[in-house]
Amino acid sequence: MSAGAKIGSALVTIWLIVGALAALQRGYFEGDWNEKQDCARFTTTLVTIVTGVLNYTGLDPKLGCPDTPEPSRS
Repeated sequence: MSAGAKIGSALVTIWLIVGALAALQRGYFEGDWNEKQDCARFTTTLVTIVTGVLNYTGLDPKLGCPDTPEPSRS
């Protein structure tokens, strides 16, 4: 592995660790996850981790999930 690849891997790892710390500080890993919140909470947590250092510049990603139609009860 070249020196550039090692440095790149280290930077990506540090970036993701910082993102995980941001998600931890926001309390995304706490509490019970219920069925309705699972998708939105998971995607928000994942985007927070992926955006890493940008979270500390004021970025506060929040994502939702599309509503799926419920079956009729007739």
